[in-house]
Amino acid sequence: MKQLRIKVLVGLFVVAGVLAWAGARLWDALGSLPSVPLAAPIVLALIAAVLAATALSLRSRLKAQRERVPGAKGVEPMMAARAVLFGQASALVAAVVSGLYGGVAVFLLTSGSAAQGRTDQTVYAGLAVLAGLAVVAAAVFLERVCKLPDDDDEAGAAAA
Repeated sequence: MKQLRIKVLVGLFVVAGVLAWAGARLWDALGSLPSVPLAAPIVLALIAAVLAATALSLRSRLKAQRERVPGAKGVEPMMAARAVLFGQASALVAAVVSGLYGGVAVFLLTSGSAAQGRTDQTVYAGLAVLAGLAVVAAAVFLERVCKLPDDDDEAGAAAA
């Protein structure tokens, strides 16, 4: 499994943001821009909390396993791999969703929509961006927790 690349996540965020901003401008010119749902930041925050809780749980279990604590519950490799895969998928989706809401937020801020009673939508979009960034941070943390330590034997054999 390859590691998450921050450049890819930033690229997805920026591209989605630019497309969302352009789409919001077009949609608003043709009619009424749909509202930003209150559930958007809440769902993203819940996903971030689940990822962070999983990472903290796995970190403590792996630490106990490394220190050979009696009665410590080990971590199955497939469970750790599934957790990392869920984290990576969540980070990729959160980068796109955050970019979409970021683009809408920029449009709402620059179009004077706050004066038209869309302040709550701007706040919801901004909170969704922050919650999406929390998902990415939690996913990166989870990935770092489950990363296998480097094997010195293989490095020594390759150098010889």
